[in-house]
Amino acid sequence: MLGSDRNCRLQFGRGSDPMQIIQNRRTFLAGLTAAGGAQLFNIRPSKAAGEPPPETTSVRLGRWIDGSYCWASLYLAGELMRADGLTDVRYVQGDTNVDNTEWLTAGVTDFDFNMPSMHIRSIESGASIKILTGVHTGCWELRGNDSVNGIAELKGKRVGIWAFNDHPHVFLSLMINYVGLDPVHEIEWVLGISPMQDFIEGKVDAFLAGITELPGLRAKKIGHTIISNAVDRPWSQYYCCMVAGRTDYVDKYPAATKRILRAILKSIDFCASDPASAARELVDRGFLPSYDLALITLKEAQHDRWRGYDSEDSVRFYALRMQETGMIKSSPQQIIAQGTDWRFFDELKHELKL
Repeated sequence: MLGSDRNCRLQFGRGSDPMQIIQNRRTFLAGLTAAGGAQLFNIRPSKAAGEPPPETTSVRLGRWIDGSYCWASLYLAGELMRADGLTDVRYVQGDTNVDNTEWLTAGVTDFDFNMPSMHIRSIESGASIKILTGVHTGCWELRGNDSVNGIAELKGKRVGIWAFNDHPHVFLSLMINYVGLDPVHEIEWVLGISPMQDFIEGKVDAFLAGITELPGLRAKKIGHTIISNAVDRPWSQYYCCMVAGRTDYVDKYPAATKRILRAILKSIDFCASDPASAARELVDRGFLPSYDLALITLKEAQHDRWRGYDSEDSVRFYALRMQETGMIKSSPQQIIAQGTDWRFFDELKHELKL
């Protein structure tokens, strides 16, 4: 989904409690070194939990070497996976010239963080993957100059993107179509290495800014917010990042898959309850280069939403928008039937007292 700076007020849903797991950096470090993280995150040993041992001890997770701040919970989950029996956790980077969803479909990684739209597009194309749960919301903010005060005013305007059919272009196209515009014929798409720089230089009228780009834009009062998927409906009501796994891994190794998902969910809780400590761990462990940007991302991307949002609703919403825009032919029901598997989350939500 989100490589480098390509990143990434709503009432909570049913019975959400984002602060159930409260930790600080000292206990986090102690837990990882003394007990491999198991005691700290209440990961019950397999025998005590009545669970079978993992069928494999290996898993490959994605990583952008130059940073991907929205992947924080995936990066911190590795130690928890090791504590729960997956001793060979590898972070790998695939071809940086393609969206990382292709790392998953090509078998480079076993699990992937990405926007629902990118997972859905892969499912539509016949890729053998399963969406397992949502992670967080709030990765994106559409910024515009004084000539643009709403999405409908993008008609005939120059909109900056770094590539066609990548996640910002797809997401923007869905938002544009949602207000009744034709994203193909009524928008002047402008390709550039840095849409933000093009915006600053006046070469485009709007662009989709990631979380790590926002502090500088706000501080210098460059442009204004048109829409934010952290707070503006309907986009704020659905996940902007979800976990998917290769179907052959999920089906062949269900016990391992459950442990992987458990570790990710507990890591998400850590990011939500103690963003400062989580940001420090991400930098100290070499996953991200900037503590300040990591902290901003963790504070603005709502990692507590997984306890209140419905993952299937997010898939249904995005699939319907993509069908309406002509990006896919499959119905939302077909996408859900073909490319989702909620059984692991359904088991874990009881274990984690959702």
